[in-house]
Amino acid sequence: IYLIAFLVALDFVGIDLTTLTVFSGAVGIGLGFGLQKIASNFISGLILLMEKAKEEGDLIELSDGTFGFVRRASARYTLVETFDSKEILVPNEDLITSRVVNWTFSNSSARVEFHVGVSYHSDIELARELMLEAARAHPRCAKTPEPACYLLAFGDSSVDFTLHFWVDDVTLGRWPPQSEVMFEIWRKFKANGIEIPFPQRDLHIRS
Repeated sequence: IYLIAFLVALDFVGIDLTTLTVFSGAVGIGLGFGLQKIASNFISGLILLMEKAKEEGDLIELSDGTFGFVRRASARYTLVETFDSKEILVPNEDLITSRVVNWTFSNSSARVEFHVGVSYHSDIELARELMLEAARAHPRCAKTPEPACYLLAFGDSSVDFTLHFWVDDVTLGRWPPQSEVMFEIWRKFKANGIEIPFPQRDLHIRS
């Protein structure tokens, strides 16, 4: 009512409202462009809330390499805390338009995978069994699915294996169990005479 009265008063005074209309239209367009990202983030936040694609405590990985826990979700951004305690404000629009890996969406288990090279002079079947024993002995190694070790390739200097094992709770980290299993493999290889070779080349000299 006050706004209508103000406009009528301006008309009575003799001020041309056409100029005011053009000016207000220009201001509206400017505000529209300025608030475009804010509105997009707000709508994206509502979509994420309804879909429940991420919740507080979830471990997510973004397409730019950001990896951490969801600590807070707001209308404009999502707060992600990385493993080195960095707090990153991620716009909600990025979580809608980009690929997001949610490591704990339906379950918290995850697979640990790494490669091991064994010398051609070593007993490769024994090496495979030792690697499986090292994985099974780790307290965080899941019983199901069981650890698996596959012969990957006959390399230039080594027989290459890949070892897979699962952890039940990925939020506790994957690097510690991987490191501890690799240390145990090293000890078992040392005790059983299994050699992990370094790159080698044969040199033939012609007279």
